[in-house]
Amino acid sequence: MKITKICCIGAGYVGGPTMAVIAQKCPHIQVTVVDLNEERIAAWNDDDVNNIPIYEPGLAEIVAEARGRNLFFSTDVDQAIDDAQIVFISVNTPTKTYGKGKGMAADLKYIELCARQIARVSKQNKIIVEKSTLPVRTAEAIKSILDNTGNGVQFQILSNPEFLAEGTAIEDLLNPDRILIGGDESAEGQEAIAALTSVYANWVAPERILSTNVWSSELSKLTANAFLAQRISSINAMSELCEKTGADVSEVSRAIGMDSRIGSKFLKASVGFGGSCFQKDILNLVYIAKSYGLNEVADYWEQVIIMNDYQKKRFSSNIVQTLYNTVSGKKIAFLGWAFKKDTNDTRESAAIYVADDLINEQAKIAVYDPKVSQDKMLTDINYLETRTAEQNKKYLSSFASSYDACKDAHAIAILTEWDEFKSYDWQKIYDNMQKPAFVFDGRNILNSAELIKIGFKYQAIGS
Repeated sequence: MKITKICCIGAGYVGGPTMAVIAQKCPHIQVTVVDLNEERIAAWNDDDVNNIPIYEPGLAEIVAEARGRNLFFSTDVDQAIDDAQIVFISVNTPTKTYGKGKGMAADLKYIELCARQIARVSKQNKIIVEKSTLPVRTAEAIKSILDNTGNGVQFQILSNPEFLAEGTAIEDLLNPDRILIGGDESAEGQEAIAALTSVYANWVAPERILSTNVWSSELSKLTANAFLAQRISSINAMSELCEKTGADVSEVSRAIGMDSRIGSKFLKASVGFGGSCFQKDILNLVYIAKSYGLNEVADYWEQVIIMNDYQKKRFSSNIVQTLYNTVSGKKIAFLGWAFKKDTNDTRESAAIYVADDLINEQAKIAVYDPKVSQDKMLTDINYLETRTAEQNKKYLSSFASSYDACKDAHAIAILTEWDEFKSYDWQKIYDNMQKPAFVFDGRNILNSAELIKIGFKYQAIGS
């Protein structure tokens, strides 16, 4: 099958960047990204590409090159599905907040709605690609819906999980470690795998495109995220031991990272991991293990989440304890709200939970983040439902300047590792703060010797 038209349902953090890169690398393929959210689609179509809804280094330039040529953003979902030979499903799969599996299982209602819509409008055979992170054997459910509610159309279901790190998503798409495609072993399934492989082969070397069965592909995504999150929780567990014993976690990390069996990636101690994937995928893995009666397996992976939650709680508790056991009425400046640098994504950001803890202690939180709006910050903290929206607005405010956020603050907490924080005029910041002036470096990015020389009371994770 020669692929000339692709549709992607979902214009979010995965669908938008992935389709933009496919369109750039495959100018002979028409790529249409659809979403029911009119405001989001309007933002993707904004004349100023700097206003697109997702910030990723390099993304705006790629969108500017391909949009209107062979990359389109639309709310006409039915038409895009009907036209396409390959339909990517890239909608949200949040953790369930109700019913069986609440707090752990993935909520697949949006996936099912997509499947039913595809079945309803399709008039020709199609390849359906799972791009969203899904529990093992979801493809089976999708195929059941398509085969039983369709119009006699034949569908092949492929699993093609994304392995993107936010902040480096474009580089990850342009130079992937691997492309994983899972399909069934029938002749039709193998043809579908070959068709999707032909798309990626426009810029990805053949040896980096792996094919497996569908179930292995689905589980590989959950497993990869679980392993990466496990490394972060492991080094964070050691960070507290370092603080108690006089060791330095950065030195420990460097020493073990030089072991070729371990490697250096994801061994940076911090206030904790966030983002849309790690916690959600591990909880999903825990739920799957429990559903098969594998309680020891579930307990093992759940401890990664417990450790991550503890690290955030430990960070906020240390701020309170250091500030003489009270932060009531004190201004605490947060530098960073996004869950990591080079993204405007705030999902499961450590800043949300640290702020919530400190607001419980009646602290005044003043936030500066170069890519996150105050409305988004308030939405994030209101979602926790710890207190009313009015109370949150009373205690949480955002500033357009980091210097204004830090002015008259009792303490500064580094919650995101934005590079710009390293180059600030820290003497100027110190001069305008309450004394003693505290810095709690939750990302271990600042020059401790420099700050201590200025006069700051400086604390880092794990030292």
